[in-house]
Amino acid sequence: MFSIGVYCASSPGNDPRFAQLADQLGEEIARRGWRLVYGGGHVGLMGTVADAALAKGGEVRGVITRALADKEVAHTGLTQLDVVESMHERKQRMADLADGFVMLPGGFGTLEEFCEVLTWTQLGVHFKPCGVLDVDGFFDPFQALLDKMVEARFLRVEHRGLVLSADTAAGLLDSLLAWKPVVVDKWIDRSQR
Repeated sequence: MFSIGVYCASSPGNDPRFAQLADQLGEEIARRGWRLVYGGGHVGLMGTVADAALAKGGEVRGVITRALADKEVAHTGLTQLDVVESMHERKQRMADLADGFVMLPGGFGTLEEFCEVLTWTQLGVHFKPCGVLDVDGFFDPFQALLDKMVEARFLRVEHRGLVLSADTAAGLLDSLLAWKPVVVDKWIDRSQR
């Protein structure tokens, strides 16, 4: 694995531990000699993870839309910054460039982008690991929702296992590296299709 796609907030949030976790992740990606691929912003957790990787000599590639370049204050100190025209293009480029994906705390965009690449792994569009880097139970409601989906028979147990989780960057990156694809039909009840 050489490239990690990171989805996170363009805001710092209200807890300094969020930024500490983003900093830890950026440093660990760089320490391993891996490349960080992220949304290209200089602010919030996005800027923190990028700056941490850069400070440790890491390669950082950002992908941002032209419309968001000013709003999210595009990071001008990256190894490479791709400015694209649409969110669809941004998400596809990031997915193509990354060998695995990490979600840090964030809002709608963070969750949506992570769930899209997670769905692509479930469907076999790509075979790339996906994990959440948690701080103080931030992702507990998300994990509980996934468990509820299994209980309600909207999600296979095997697919529930696609979401790796850890509370340290090193632990999560180790899990991503050790991950093996799950090849099982998405459908729980074929007769109901």
